[in-house]
Amino acid sequence: MRVKRLIAIGCMALLGSTAYAAGDATEGRKLAGNCIGCHGIPSYTNVYPTFRVPRLGGQHADYLVSALQGYKKGDRKHATMQAQAATLSDQDMQNLAAYFSTFGQ
Repeated sequence: MRVKRLIAIGCMALLGSTAYAAGDATEGRKLAGNCIGCHGIPSYTNVYPTFRVPRLGGQHADYLVSALQGYKKGDRKHATMQAQAATLSDQDMQNLAAYFSTFGQ
């Protein structure tokens, strides 16, 4: 019984750790045009209210997916990003994250 429990826990850990690894960088590149318009410009800020726009290149994929999901759910507050994230599927988010995480490697 103990062995089965350990195997089950191990399988769940593996499944959880690969949740963000399913992104396709090639597909993400096709979606990235809207992102690069703001996130590809060094020191860019929005007009009012002023927000510093972070660079996405080289960021960890799991962080990017988490951030996009937060905007989509409304947990993260930024009207532009909430609108952008609302149009993305979970797979789109994973693909974008895979694409941007390849920068700087």
